Amino acid sequence: MPWPSRKRDKEAVADKGESDAKMAKTEEKTSDKQEEEKSAKPPAGRSSSGWKNWKKKTSESSGEESKITYCHWLLKSEPESRLEKGVDVKFSIDDLKAQPNQTTCWDGVRNYQARNFLRSMKLGQQAFFYHSNCKEPGIVAIVEIVKEAYPDHTQFDKKHLYYDSTSKKENPKWSMVDVQFVRMTKRFIPLSEMKAHHLAHKAHGGPLKNMMLFAKQRLSVQPLTQGENLPGLLIPSVRQPS
Repeated sequence: MPWPSRKRDKEAVADKGESDAKMAKTEEKTSDKQEEEKSAKPPAGRSSSGWKNWKKKTSESSGEESKITYCHWLLKSEPESRLEKGVDVKFSIDDLKAQPNQTTCWDGVRNYQARNFLRSMKLGQQAFFYHSNCKEPGIVAIVEIVKEAYPDHTQFDKKHLYYDSTSKKENPKWSMVDVQFVRMTKRFIPLSEMKAHHLAHKAHGGPLKNMMLFAKQRLSVQPLTQGENLPGLLIPSVRQPS
């Protein structure tokens, strides 16, 4: 099976059933330098008080983010056939289970934030395998990170769908990890159910109120805090012996 698909952020497709209005805008593709400049740029205007307030707000925001500890991950992939430049990008949990040793590289990510999340993954951490862009999107299984981030070989292959001519071997832009199937979840967890929990927690307080699955819907690689480990704590904090 050529080029097994991961749901890439470069031209990610919205999950069916999510708000079209929210999903209509494609994520802006920018370089690391542009992203850093954007985050460091103060608001328009010459007011010194405005500058001080902006610096204070930025500092507080960075402090809050630095306190967040991500324990687990969520990886999106498309279980139904979809042609992209003539290539079928389908890759379901059954496709993963059919791989040698039920292991595959998570390649094709072309979004800087998603790439950075890949680079933050640690050996032995676990992730939810999420079926996306299908009739009923949701979490179907648990996988484990069995190899930490290394250069994504597809960026250098001129014949590959996700070749990137701007990436150099001495300084690769894109990374991937290896994941291995662990088990199916105790039950299928649909997006609709997670959204209901998210909205309830957002209104009354709860661990899913800031879940990235809803804050940044197009991102195919997403971190999860311990509190966002979803109903039933399907991924244990410490790996249990088999």
